[in-house]
Parts: sequence; structure tokens; C-alpha cells
Amino acid sequence: MPARNLVGEPFPVAARAALGDAQLRRNLAKATGTIRAKRASVVAELPDWAQLRASGAAIKDAVLADLDTYLLRFEAALVERGTTVHWARDADEAARVVTGLVKATGTAEVIKVKSMATAEIGLNDALADAGVRAVETDLAELIVQLGDDKPSHILVPAIHKGRAEIRDLFRREMPGVDPDLTDDPRALAEAARRYLRHKFTTVDVAVSGANFAVADSGALVVVESEGNGRMCLTLPRTLVSVVGIEKLVPTWQDLEVFLQLLPRSSTGERMNPYTSVWTGPAEGQTSHVVLVDNGRTATLSDPAGRAALRCIRCSACLNSCPVYERTGGHAYGSVYPGPIGAVLSPQLTGVRHNQTLPFASSLCGVCYDVCPVAIDIPSMLVHLREKVVDVRAANAESAAMRAVAWAMSDSGRWSRLLRAGRLGRALGRRRDRIGRLPPPLSAWTDTRDLPRPPQQTFRDWWESR
Repeated sequence: MPARNLVGEPFPVAARAALGDAQLRRNLAKATGTIRAKRASVVAELPDWAQLRASGAAIKDAVLADLDTYLLRFEAALVERGTTVHWARDADEAARVVTGLVKATGTAEVIKVKSMATAEIGLNDALADAGVRAVETDLAELIVQLGDDKPSHILVPAIHKGRAEIRDLFRREMPGVDPDLTDDPRALAEAARRYLRHKFTTVDVAVSGANFAVADSGALVVVESEGNGRMCLTLPRTLVSVVGIEKLVPTWQDLEVFLQLLPRSSTGERMNPYTSVWTGPAEGQTSHVVLVDNGRTATLSDPAGRAALRCIRCSACLNSCPVYERTGGHAYGSVYPGPIGAVLSPQLTGVRHNQTLPFASSLCGVCYDVCPVAIDIPSMLVHLREKVVDVRAANAESAAMRAVAWAMSDSGRWSRLLRAGRLGRALGRRRDRIGRLPPPLSAWTDTRDLPRPPQQTFRDWWESR
């Protein structure tokens, strides 16, 4: 897909190219529209949805307020059950720890459960640099990997691809596939199943993430739709789980709330087809858990931004966002795309490195409406935009704002400026609006029209009467 090569570019540049891809827009509109409709249907079934949503937000906030205590409790429970716990301050340290654990086993290949945390720390690349191949076992992640592509959605990484594209990819890249493979979904799933079953039975090391971690019992929870995660968690002799420190919930009773919120918000299902829970290594297995900070404590220190750590990675905001539906996830240039990525990525990796993401939104508010843990993403975007302005303190925009402030601070200067603005009518004679201004003002008119100035200012009109 053309959007694939846009990762890393500023959002306005990448989004403009993605908007020119008609097939991408059709794929996204169909997929997100279907998921939205399913979600709305199953959410409407619950008369206490608002209360569940409030409970989820409250539980997450309580954990974040006392995170150090819960983390130590979780570590103690893991160690008691035979799991070795490792702590990682950033992505590089986390990738280094996992790579070291994998290399110590002597393997040249690992199988992986779908995990946003491992994508965040760039684990697959780190393993490849160490001579270890990571095989994704989630079907959508496998599609992305075989195509040397990038995920464009948190829940459905290959949402930007159609069935025919996947068929061609399998024929070209999947070992042992039938050369006459069709684009029937069952045939595609069966081809992937045959390929992955061989990996499940021959690879001795697996890497997972976790959707939730229960502090009082040391339990890790993975929810999925295919069952591949369960194969990874039980068959290999070594299991390494990479877990963000915000994934904790205090008790099993608290977990119950999220097992109602997550499937309805993500896939539009009443419950996840597969919910795997493990509290230590299986018989004959060695278990490791790597707890990753990577900007989370910095995010926690910001009262206006810490609610982003409530996120349970359901993707409801992506499926509802009119911006995401038209540009896709690659345009965000971030592991976390969509509205949640626009607030989470700048906080985890720094606003200076993600200056365009807080502006990748119309602030319509639908992301807040559908969020199962009530993250006020629009307000957070405004907060982050203010931070971006601070980072850009010496740019042309801030200089223009200072000039306008100077003019507005004096009534006479402001009146003269408004009268001078009437000269702009010459630029909009044809359509009664100005479609193009010279640099640096062209940054505005590149994406929107400017109203043609009126013949008479309000002040002159008022004085004349």
C-alpha cells in the first residue's frame, strides 16, 4: 500500500498522500463502519454501560494513584509462583533484556503473541539484529510481517489490506502455500493455520504481552479471537512476557469490569473468544516478565495527561474517528495510531518528537464518547497542543501571535489593522473566499480557505450608526 512508506513523516505530509489512495479509504471505511455498528449494538444491550465505564475509569485511576505499591505487590506474587521479574526503564533496555533472555536459550526463532508493548520497544528489529527471527502468530500481524509492512490499527493491524492483496501475499511469501489459493476468508485462514501449527510445535521460545495484570495474584491475562496466543503461552519451554507498568488491576473482581468493557468496545462481541490467564510457568517451562516504563512515569507526572494511561487498547476511538477513517494508521507515524496515539505517543516519547500528532484531530469528541474508560482525548489534545506551542516558541507562528497581541493591545492600532485587512478582498474576487496566500501564510490556506474580508469592518459599521 502507498501508505506503508509514510511511517515517520509528519502527519500532514503522510495524511495528504494517504488521502490520495482510494482503495485504502474504501478498505478503512468498510472495516471501521462494520466494527462501529457491532459495537453500538452490543453496548446498547447493557443498561449499566455508563456505570461500567465509570467503574473502569475509577479502577484505573486508583491504580495509577498508588502504582508503586501495586507494582511491588505484583512482583512479589510473580516471584512466589516461580516467574523471574525484570524491570526496564525505556525501550532500549526492555529490548536488550528480552533479547538477552532469548539468546541465552540458544534459539534462532521465537513465536510471538500480538503485543503493542513489544512493537513499542521495537523488539522484532532488536531480535533480528541479534540473529533471531520473530514469527507473529496473530493472523493480522502475520499478514503485516509477511508483507514487510507496518501495522495500521491497534486491534486489526492489517485493516488497510483487502482479501485479494492478502491472497497474493500468501502465495508469494508463505512457505508451502497452495499456488492456487483463493481469496476466500476460510481458505486464507486455513493456509495461515497450517503454516503456524508447524511453528507452534517446533519453536521453543515465545514472547507475549498482556492485556491486564492482576496485582494481588500475579496473574497475566491475554484476550484474543484466534487461540494462537494460548498456543504460544503453553507449548514453548521459555515464555517471556513484556508488560507495560500501567496494565495492572488490583483484584480479580476489578478484572471482571474490564472483561465486559474490552470485547464490546474492540470487536463488538459480548465476550472474547479466548481469554488466557496464567499465574506462573507451566510444567517444564521457564517464565520471565519484563515490566516496562518507557515514558509512563513521566506521563503519570502530568495531571492533564495521565488519564491516557487508562487506555486498554480497545481501538474504539480509531474505529469512530473521522480522521483515522480517511487516512489510516500509517499516516500517524507512530506505534499507536488514531486519537489515542495522538495523545499517548507524544507523552511516551516526548512532544518534541511528535509535534504534529496533537493536531491530527478535528476535536469532534466522538473518541471520548466511545472510550470505555472515559479518556477525555479532546481536552488532552488541546493540552498537548499548548505544549507543542511552547516547544516551537521561536517559530513564525509565535512571532505572528505576538504581533497580533501588540496590535490588539491598542484600540487605534487594532482599528487601523482591520481597515488594512480590506485590501485582502482583491485576493478573493472569484469565489468570495481566498484559496491561496503567499508563504508563510500558505500554511493556513494549504488545507482550508480563508473568508474574503468584508467591505466594511464592524467598528466602522458601528460608528456610522
